[in-house]
Amino acid sequence: MYEHRKQPLLSSKKFINRMLMSLLLAFFIISCSLFIGVVGYHFICHFDWMDSLLNASMILSGMGPVNQINNAYGKLFASLYALFSGVMFIATVGIIITPIVHRIFHGILLDDKN
Repeated sequence: MYEHRKQPLLSSKKFINRMLMSLLLAFFIISCSLFIGVVGYHFICHFDWMDSLLNASMILSGMGPVNQINNAYGKLFASLYALFSGVMFIATVGIIITPIVHRIFHGILLDDKN
C-alpha cells in the first residue's frame, strides 16, 4: 500500500488521494460503529431512536452517556459499547494519521540518503 523506502516520495496529488481514502475508511468505521450503538441502545436499552443516536454519539465521542439505563442487559451493552468505542476511536485516529506519518518518515529517509 505504501511505497518502499527506495522509491521516490509520492506526488502531492497521489498523497491527497491517499489521505482521502484514509478519511473515507475512517468515516466508514465511525459510521458502522455509530450504527451498532444506535441499534443496541434502541433494542437492548429500549430507548427511542433519537435517544439511541444521542447516547451512541456521546459514547463514541468519549463524552459519556446521557440517559439512565434501567435494565441489566442494557448496562452490559453500554459497558461493552463504551470499550468498543474506545478501541474504534484509537484505530480511526491511527488510520487518519498513518499516511501523514509515513510521508514524514519517508521524506526523512530520502534526505538521509543524500
